[in-house]
Amino acid sequence: MFASRNKLTPDQRQYLLVTANYWAFTLTDGALRMLVVLYFHQLGYGPLAIAMLFLFYEFFGVVTNLVGGWLGARIGLNRTMNIGMGLQILALGMLLAPSAWLTVAWVMAAQALSGIAKDLNKMSAKSAIKMLVPKDGADDRLFKYVALLTGSKNALKGVGFFVGGALLSLVGFTGAVAILLILLGLVWFDSLSGLRHELGKAKNKPKFKEIFSKSARVNTLSAARFFLFAARDVWFVVALPVSLASLFGWSHWQVGSFLAAWIIGYGMVQASAPGLIRRKGRLPGGGEATFWVALLALSPAAIAMGLYAMGDAGQGGSLSLYWLLAGLLIFGVLFAINSALHSFLIVHYADEDGVSLDVGFYYMANAAGRLMGTLLSGAIFQFYGLEACLWASALMLGVTAFISFRLPDNSVG
Repeated sequence: MFASRNKLTPDQRQYLLVTANYWAFTLTDGALRMLVVLYFHQLGYGPLAIAMLFLFYEFFGVVTNLVGGWLGARIGLNRTMNIGMGLQILALGMLLAPSAWLTVAWVMAAQALSGIAKDLNKMSAKSAIKMLVPKDGADDRLFKYVALLTGSKNALKGVGFFVGGALLSLVGFTGAVAILLILLGLVWFDSLSGLRHELGKAKNKPKFKEIFSKSARVNTLSAARFFLFAARDVWFVVALPVSLASLFGWSHWQVGSFLAAWIIGYGMVQASAPGLIRRKGRLPGGGEATFWVALLALSPAAIAMGLYAMGDAGQGGSLSLYWLLAGLLIFGVLFAINSALHSFLIVHYADEDGVSLDVGFYYMANAAGRLMGTLLSGAIFQFYGLEACLWASALMLGVTAFISFRLPDNSVG
């Protein structure tokens, strides 16, 4: 993607620094999530108590994306990215407290800081790409840059799951948290000195009331993103891992390893998305967004119908397991393409002056969809089972397709 190191432009160097920052944060964030889940499971906490540890993490993602976009436009994306890194270091420091302090309330507070940090970092990184992409062939390059950043982030999140489990086994909870803190601190020091101060700062400082987007395209895409991610998490967050463990007898290690591998593969597909859906002389737009999400909607519906037809999912039948895993792989490929396409469209649609306002609003919808999907996943699964969660997912994806139909096409590449 880039020329030799000596020929890098200042913008390319900034892109690499933003990407390295984002990668380091994502790796430590994935590792921290796995550490918290496994450690508190070892302490005897139940699934509901462990899920509650992440409630504020998701909730503050909604708030942070909404306010963070406005903040980035006023003070610069370099500062919001560095604030996010600093808050994550603070959250890690809280978890270095004596074990007697690590109550549910204390860890929820640390996870709240981590949730704020994660979304400040993500919003800053995605917004910065709009400012740093070379202007020649800008839209085509933008798609590739965004896909690479997004795909690599998700692959590293999966790697982080492995790292968290390995560190917990090798050095224990406190040692693992300390290693993550040191790693992130080194990257933060480089980020503080290297990121350009005016990056993403709006020429006219926006007022707080401008946090809500005035762009019809951004609002439509944000609504589609809300239902897209709710459709994933309504069966992926609670119903899937609990089903693998309780219905099919998988160990916690098997469930964690499989989901980590799934996320790594998901990220690799995201990074490859431009080559899969880009057509010569045409950038993807509303038509492609509608087509790919309509195709995706067939996946959970097919899984649900297959499980019902086999009739042995409740007894952990092997045919049902193979059908579920095959469907999950297909869902992962199609969802990765949809996610990468949406990530390009929001950066493409965003106003260059104060880009973080539009990106922040969009990722607020993303976080709200994740939150709703997570809550519905637990409720629907508890009362109606996995198949109902899959049908809920298919329904939400149908809504996403209906909304996406209103997005404009991009006819010129």
